[in-house]
Amino acid sequence: MNIAQLTEAKANPNIPTLAPGDTVKVSIKVIEGDKERIQVFQGVVIKIRQGTDGGNFMVRRVSHGIGVERTFLFQSPLVEKVEVVQHGKVRRAKLYYLRGRSGKAARIKEKRVDKEEKQAGN
Repeated sequence: MNIAQLTEAKANPNIPTLAPGDTVKVSIKVIEGDKERIQVFQGVVIKIRQGTDGGNFMVRRVSHGIGVERTFLFQSPLVEKVEVVQHGKVRRAKLYYLRGRSGKAARIKEKRVDKEEKQAGN
């Protein structure tokens, strides 16, 4: 028996296909006591991990001069939606080198997307 057979993970339909270097807005459900609200976390996808448990992706942003990284599960019901703001042009699968850079050195060029690909994504 395989663990993949035991745990049939269902993909969250609100998460599009992501790639490292993409700038995304992740809307998360935050539960504080008996109240529930949506919080947006915007940053660059620096890591994507696929696995039998469904995988996860890590998003990095700089807030008040401090780098903040947060990991989100692809199967998490707390992830309300993920919106791709910009597709980045990168040549690596893991963008850990962004941790050592700041300002203009941490910028990622935008990948040119044809009109046909944009329409297929919407």
